[in-house]
Amino acid sequence: MPSNMVNKQENVFLFIPNLIGYTRVVFAITSLYYMPYHPRTCSFFYSISCLLDALDGAAARRFNQSTRFGAVLDMITDRCTTTCLLVFLASAFPRWSIVFQGLISLDYSSHYIHMYATLATGSKQSHKDVDEQWPWALQIYYSSSNILFTVCALNELFFIALYLLSFASDSGSIPLIEGWSAAAMEMARANKIQSSWPWILFYASLPFMLFKQYVNVLQIIQASKQIAHSDIVARRQNRTGRRQRQE
Repeated sequence: MPSNMVNKQENVFLFIPNLIGYTRVVFAITSLYYMPYHPRTCSFFYSISCLLDALDGAAARRFNQSTRFGAVLDMITDRCTTTCLLVFLASAFPRWSIVFQGLISLDYSSHYIHMYATLATGSKQSHKDVDEQWPWALQIYYSSSNILFTVCALNELFFIALYLLSFASDSGSIPLIEGWSAAAMEMARANKIQSSWPWILFYASLPFMLFKQYVNVLQIIQASKQIAHSDIVARRQNRTGRRQRQE
């Protein structure tokens, strides 16, 4: 074959959406570095990392560079970043640590089983492909990339608001937690912030956070049904195969 006919192998790791994904990781790690002491700086880098989540998807569609690696990178970044913030919140609000631990478990388990069901059953090209038999909330959630991003972004905004409230100068009056949080106790003098804006963000994003957790529960239920159905089909095929061999 002539040399000019040889196709160069594409480097998936250098696709534009994946480069954006790496940038998200850098911003996320930077936000974690500032998380214990500098709430404004941490929130800035954390928010940029979350906002870039929309950009990598748009780039993948624009440049026709959608890849399984990019999808996995995106999901891992989302899960790990949210988990790190929830771990901090669990230490900042120790009385509610079991709630944050439950949210971490729900987040990981729902996305894992949903992804596993998609790959194991082979029924869809992507875990975001909508099925008409899904519950209405899942259909709405996955029906549009804009809806998906909005719900996820406001879900993160809820936790960012809680994070900022842990540094609020009047956190002792927070009805959610009696007394000072661990984070605010350590850095109250150096990093006091007014709680008005965090409270506004908290209540504005609360419905979206609750909807996101409802979707996570539905993902577990729906994916479990998918996997169980595939088990039934596989067992039926095995029984049929054994009968045919015996005959």
